[in-house]
Amino acid sequence: MATASTEIFVYKGVDKRGNKVSGEVNSPSSALAKAQLLKQGVRTNSVRRKPKPLFGGRGKKIKPMDIAIFTRQMATMMKAGVPLVQSFDIVAGGSENITMKNLIMGIREDVASGTSFAASLKKQPKYFDELFCNLVESGEQSGALETMLDRIALYKEKTEQLKAKIKKALTYPIAVVVVAVVVTGILLVKVVPQFAETFSSFGADLPAFTLFVLGLSELAQEYWFVGVIGAIAAFFALSKLKEKSKAFRDFMDRAILKVPIVGDIVYQSIIARFARTLSTTFSAGVPLIDALQSVAGAAGNSLYEAAVLRIREEVSTGTQLNASITNTQLFPPMLIQMTTIGEESGALDEMLDKVANYYEEAVDNLVDNLTSLLEPMIMSVLGILVGGLMIAMYLPIFQIGQVV
Repeated sequence: MATASTEIFVYKGVDKRGNKVSGEVNSPSSALAKAQLLKQGVRTNSVRRKPKPLFGGRGKKIKPMDIAIFTRQMATMMKAGVPLVQSFDIVAGGSENITMKNLIMGIREDVASGTSFAASLKKQPKYFDELFCNLVESGEQSGALETMLDRIALYKEKTEQLKAKIKKALTYPIAVVVVAVVVTGILLVKVVPQFAETFSSFGADLPAFTLFVLGLSELAQEYWFVGVIGAIAAFFALSKLKEKSKAFRDFMDRAILKVPIVGDIVYQSIIARFARTLSTTFSAGVPLIDALQSVAGAAGNSLYEAAVLRIREEVSTGTQLNASITNTQLFPPMLIQMTTIGEESGALDEMLDKVANYYEEAVDNLVDNLTSLLEPMIMSVLGILVGGLMIAMYLPIFQIGQVV
C-alpha cells in the first residue's frame, strides 16, 4: 500500500511482449515495487531507489492551493472522459513540484491496486481533510465522481482565495508596525549618535525633546539585541501557546473579532466560509447533521465552531435550521432570511451559495478599502517618526542660530 512514506524507485525490465522497458514507480520498498510491476506484467532486471537531487531539487512543501489545483485538474480530466488512473498520470506529469508529484503517484498506485479513491485519500490526512474525503466518497457511491470533484474544486478555490484575502488584510498592518520599528531602530542606533557627538561640544542646555531622543538612542544602542531576542522569543512563545492552549486560542479568536476593520473582515469571512461549506456539503447529498459537523470543523474560529455545534444539536432534536441559527445570535439577518427561504423552497444549497458569494465579495471590498486606507497611513507614520527624530536633532542647531 502507498503511504505518506512512499519513495521513487527506478526500474529496468521486460514487458509481456519481451520489449525492454524502464521508468519510475512509487512504493514503500523495492520488494513491493517489484511486486507492483509484476502485477502490471513487467519482469524487472533492476529496481533501485532514485537518488535525491543535490540541494533538494525542486521539491517544495505542498500548500492548500496545490490541493485545490490538483482537484480542479482531476475534475477536468474526468469530465473529458479520461479514466481515473490515467488522470493521475496526466496530472502528475504536469506537476513541477516533486513532492506533489510523489503524492499524486502514491495515490495513483493505491487506486490502481484496487483501493477506492476516497480510501486512498484518507491515508493522507495531512493534505486531505475529513470533509474532502467524505465528499469524494459520496461521489464514488453515487457514480458522479467527476461532478463531485468539480464541486470540491470550486469549494477549495473559493476557500483558498478567501484565506488569501484575510492573510493580506492581517499582514498589511503588521508590516506597517515592523517597518516603523525597523526604521526607528536604525535611526536611533546609527544616525542619532552622530548628532550626539556634535551636541557634546555645544556647552549649552539641550531642548527636552532632544534629550528624550538622545536617551532613547543610548537605550537602543545598549539593549537593541535584547529587544530583537525578546521579540523573536515572544513570537515563538505566542505561537506555541496558541498551539497548546485552547483557552488562549479562544481568547485570540474572540479578541480579533473586536479589532476595528480587521475584525469586520474576519467576521464576514467566517460567515462566507459557513455558507460555502454548508452549501457544498448539502448539495453533495450529505445529511444536514453530518454537514454541520463538517462546517464546525471548517469555521476557523472557536466561537463560531462552538455555535455551529450548538446548531447541530438543536437541528438533531427537530428544530429548523434557521431557528437554530437565530438562537446563537452570532449570524447576520441576511443569512437567516436566506436560510429560511431555502428551507421553505427546498433550495437551501442555492440560497447558501448566494450568501457565500455575497460575503466573499464583501470581504474582497473590505480588504481593498483597508489597503487604500493603510497606504497613506504608512507614509504618515513613517513621516512622523523620521520627521520627529530629525526635528529633535536639529532643534539645538536652530536655537544656536537664533542666539547668534
